[in-house]
Formats: sequence, C-alpha cells, structure tokens
Amino acid sequence: MPGILPVEKYRTAARAQFLADQIMAEHFLSSHDGEQSVNPLHEIIDQRRLSALFQPIINLGHADFLGFEGLIRGPADSPLHTPIKLFGAAEQHGLSLEVEMLSRQTVLETFATQNLPGNLFLNVSPEALTHPDFRNGQTLDFMRELNIDPARIVIELTENQPVFDFAAMRDALLHYRAMGFRVAIDDLGEGFSSLRLWLELRPEFVKIDMSFVQGCDLDPIKLQFLKSIQHIAASCGTQVIAEGIETEAELRAVKDLGIALGQGYFIARPHATPLLLAADDTRRIIHESNTAKTSRHANSPCTRATACKLTTPAKPVQPETPIDHLFDRFYTDPALHLIPVVDNDVPLGLINRHSFIERFSKPYQRELHGKEPCRKIISGAPLLVEKNMPLAELSHFLSETDSHHLTEGFIITENGSYMGVASGQDLLRELTQMQLEAARYANPLTSLPGNVPINDHIEHLLQAHIPFVACYTDLDHFKPFNDIYGYGKGDEMIRLTGRILNWSCDPKLDFIGHIGGDDFVLLLQSPNWHARCEQALRSFEQAAELMFTEEHRSAGGYTTEGRDGKQQFHPLTSLSIGALKVAPGEFTSYLEVSAAMTDAKKMAKKISGNSLFVEQRHAEA
Repeated sequence: MPGILPVEKYRTAARAQFLADQIMAEHFLSSHDGEQSVNPLHEIIDQRRLSALFQPIINLGHADFLGFEGLIRGPADSPLHTPIKLFGAAEQHGLSLEVEMLSRQTVLETFATQNLPGNLFLNVSPEALTHPDFRNGQTLDFMRELNIDPARIVIELTENQPVFDFAAMRDALLHYRAMGFRVAIDDLGEGFSSLRLWLELRPEFVKIDMSFVQGCDLDPIKLQFLKSIQHIAASCGTQVIAEGIETEAELRAVKDLGIALGQGYFIARPHATPLLLAADDTRRIIHESNTAKTSRHANSPCTRATACKLTTPAKPVQPETPIDHLFDRFYTDPALHLIPVVDNDVPLGLINRHSFIERFSKPYQRELHGKEPCRKIISGAPLLVEKNMPLAELSHFLSETDSHHLTEGFIITENGSYMGVASGQDLLRELTQMQLEAARYANPLTSLPGNVPINDHIEHLLQAHIPFVACYTDLDHFKPFNDIYGYGKGDEMIRLTGRILNWSCDPKLDFIGHIGGDDFVLLLQSPNWHARCEQALRSFEQAAELMFTEEHRSAGGYTTEGRDGKQQFHPLTSLSIGALKVAPGEFTSYLEVSAAMTDAKKMAKKISGNSLFVEQRHAEA
C-alpha cells in the first residue's frame, strides 16, 4: 500500500532520518561561534518552544490503557526537533537541567489541559532527580496548580549516563515516593547499570528495551530473556512494560509470556492528542491471546460448543400484549426469568423478571400500567446472538458490550429469527464446564491438550474432510540429558520444547497437543507448515544450547556409564519431527493417522541432529 513502509524498511528509513537530523543539527550549532551558539537553545527555553506527545501504555490483560508516556519535541522548523538532538545540544552547552525542567512542565501542562485519563510516565534523568533544584518542590507546586495528583505520576528514569551514586538515588526516590510518586526504570538491558538500578531502587515498573522485544516472536534467545525478566519481576512485585512492539506477532508473543504491559507503534504511535482507547484490532488480538490454548483445540467436543447449547425455550409475547399478562406468567412460573417480545419471528425486546418486578412492585404501578402494551416497557434493543456463534467468541463479544447484557440476558436467533433466550449465568456455567473438561484432559507439565483432545481433533478433521499435516515430534537423546542434569532440567527442556512448538503454530489454524514425556503432536492446516516446522527446529537448536554446560557444548555431547560399566558418548539433545500429509478420504480413523505419523517420526529420528522427515508414500498414493 503506498505510503506505508514495512517494519524493516521503516527502521532503515528511521536510521537515515536520524543521520540527516544529526548532520543538520551539527551544522546549525557550529554555524554560531562562542556565546552565539547557545542562542538557539536560549530562544527555545525563553519562548517555551517545546511541545508534548503522548504514547499509550496498554494493559495486556484487559486491552485498556494504563496511561501515557510523555515525550518531548523541539520546534518543528528546527534541527533540534528530535529529543536526541535537543538534549544532546543542551548537554553540550550546559543547559541540560533547564531543558529538562521545561520539558517536564510542558508534558504536565499538556497532560492536564487535555484531561488525559490514567497515569503519566514522566521522563527524568538521574542527574536531574538528585539535583537540588529538582527536589526543591518546583515540580510539585506546578502539579498542584494543574490539579494533578502525584499518585498518577510515574517517574521514569532515563539512563543516558552511568549511575555511580546509588545511595543518592535511593534517598531522592524515598523523598518522591513519600509524596505519592511511583518509579519506572527505562530501557532495561540497554543502559549502563539498569539491572543494578532495579536491585537498588525496587521500582514499581521496568521497561524492557525494545531491542529485546522487536523480533522476539522469531528469536528464542530474546524470548528466553523476556521470560527471565518476567519471572524476576513477578517475584519482586514489579510490572514489566515491553517497549517497541511493532508487529502483531510481537504483541502475541509478549502477551503469551504473561508480561503485563506493552507500548509501541503497533499499539499506538506518539501523538499530540493520543487515542484514549485501543484500536479494535489490538483489542481483538489481546482477547484472542487470552484464550489461545482454547482456540488451538477449538474443534474438540468440549470446545466446539456454540450459543445454541445455551438456548432455553421461552414462549414469546407480542408487542401489544398487556403488562398484566406478564405479571400472570411470572407469578405462575417461579422458574421463568426471561420473556421475549417478538413480532413475526423478529425479536424486539427482552423483559427480565428481576427488573420487571422491581419496577412494578411499587404501589399502584400495576393498577396504572397493567392494561398498557408491554412494548412500552422495553428498554433498548435486545442483544441478538446467532445460534452458531462459538461460546468463546460469545464470551469475548459480551466483554466488549454493555455489562447489563450479562445480567439482563440475551436472545438466541437462527438466521435472524427468534429461537430462544439465554442468560449470562448460563454462559458462565457452560464456560466453567468447558474449562474443567479442558483441564481434565490437559498435560499437567505444559497445560497443553493431552491424548483425548488430540484424538478428537484428528477425528474432527477426518470427518470434515479437511486436509492437514500431522506431525509427531520427539526429543533425541533426552534420557541421558535427564540422567546427567536431573529431572528438573528435563522438565524445563520439555516445557521449552512445548513453547517453541506452540509459537510455531498459527492459533487460528493449527493445533498442538502433548502426548506425554517428550512427545508432542502438531496438526497443521497452515499453508506454510513446512517453513513453520523448519523454524521450530532452528529455534530449538538455538534455545536448547543454553541448557548445556560450556564443556558439553564444546564436546558436542557427554559420556555416561551404562549398566555394563562401559562408557558411552551421547550427542546433545535434538528435536525430530515426522510429518504426514493427510488428504481427505485417505484415512478412516485417528488410529490409522497415529500409526502412520509414528512411522514418520521413526524415520526422522534416524537422521542425526535436528531433523524433519516428510512421509511421501501416502501423499503419492
């Protein structure tokens, strides 16, 4: 599409623009001699020619915004427009504190003027934080004038210089925390001493540098780093913010790791008047990720349920039916909770027992309104749900609509015609049962579907005449690894394998199951299934290396003593994938598919190292 650059082209363009800005700014400042070279900065400060942008920080659990990071820009017509050139010039001419103070005031003032909701992440350098001029209360006084509660402000420590005086930093933050401020560390993993800062300052938030986030969906090492940071953060009560999310795949990967918060161009770009709600696509992705495991085995019996399963038959009334008639029906049938109002099979409204009785239990209400038509007490259009809507999708749909639909109920339709009614309680009961069924058949080590859902899914694909590729995966030389490193490390390698295979699947098309031990099954409908398998092998090779000692990596394996007392060398653990193409009508049951893909796996294991074997005999038959 013209005008839109792919991510890699965008990054290249950004680097080129940065170099151009650098050359322009250097020329701009060097063209003034002595004291004159400070004049452009003095003009910016004296005339307050800075502007604020805001970039949302999203809650990856609920898809709402926690708040906004305040960013600063110089004059648009100046080479000092970008923050890198602005603060670089300020440092060069000894005006860093002045520019930073003006930046802070500009961000706060704009935040208050726009009445933005949530929290404001305010960038502060360690030098400014510990400087006496910063601690003298100017910022707090300014916030009082703007009516901004310090509890809404997160001091985001930017690290462009080494920090040596950690004691002074701790004292300064104690001062600000006592006033209600919270603390975030920016660019974790990129700066001079960010890990030490985390240890010393115990911030409420840490931001992971974007270099570890971008491309994390394709790089198992980056994912392992993010996982480790998330684990540390969870143990010490810190919330992680993943910066630089630029693609849908990165958002999904970060969300699936359990990271609480995200920020980046894919969610929203910095803007002078930022969005207050996440885009529909972003919300959809986050909600889909919340039930990724369900969607990957959505065709098993316990999760194929649709809204039809919730349907309760209820005799409808006409819009002209007197209100007195509704009284009689609710009185004679205590189990009746919903009465639909329908005209020629078209649902017009829904009358809830509780709301109806609460309204007409007051004195004289029935006497005054009993003869009136019930259409007069219909409040708003009813929520209509087609009978074929999957329950997981319905759950997400209800979470996006007015909450009263959960309590008031909704109408089930068939091609738009009235079919029956259902309530939020019905939905919750069925979802709970589905979760119990899923947990019953899940593997306890990885929480992936076990043998029963795997077999059910194969049967579903066969009966629906859907072509797919059945992959049986297994770890080679796993027992020696388990014996040498211990079962705890063995379990960790199995979980690592499950995660890598999981990441290789398309959540909308593919299924992953865990038979047990180190055996996994993939049922792939993705057209690029071969590339996904190859990517899984590469990812496993890179990630598994971290689980071996340097000695074993250098030797390419390790030696153990067998039962006969002889020494035996074992190669490092590798991953084998046996793939079987399944065409419609080729197999009649999951037992036949299971036997054929087991043969394919055996052939893959005969190949040394990480290997993929594709069974061709059935495809050619």
